[in-house]
Amino acid sequence: MTNMMKFQVTGTSNKMKSELKINKHAITIDEPANMGGTDLGPDPISNLLASLAGCENVIANLVAKEMKFNLQGIEFDMKGELDPRGLMGQADVQPFFNQVSVYAKVKTDETQERIDELKEKVDARCPVFTMFKAAGIPIEATWEKA
Repeated sequence: MTNMMKFQVTGTSNKMKSELKINKHAITIDEPANMGGTDLGPDPISNLLASLAGCENVIANLVAKEMKFNLQGIEFDMKGELDPRGLMGQADVQPFFNQVSVYAKVKTDETQERIDELKEKVDARCPVFTMFKAAGIPIEATWEKA
């Protein structure tokens, strides 16, 4: 377990809004007005889906280089579904995603077979994707040529 990467987020919160710092970057996470927020940033759940897209992209670029895969870009459409009764306190409803879906349009001149190979390797190595799987959340991914 040498060379462990460490991650840290610091910040302050006021009502529903959190002003956070990640290294030299600042992000705001908030809720829309109908949830009691000021809508000055994305909500935490959507931010989690954005982290999934970003992570899949980073790992795809690493894997593409290893595979000598001509990756020119990826367009992502991430969707998650949860029952809000869980986060509002109803004990018999889970407060997290019931399911997550990933749709990726891969810009490349490679075959669909090679795209499938890239997807399989990325899904196996992406920390955010594998975290959803380890948590038992159904996550479905479809990667197609753009």
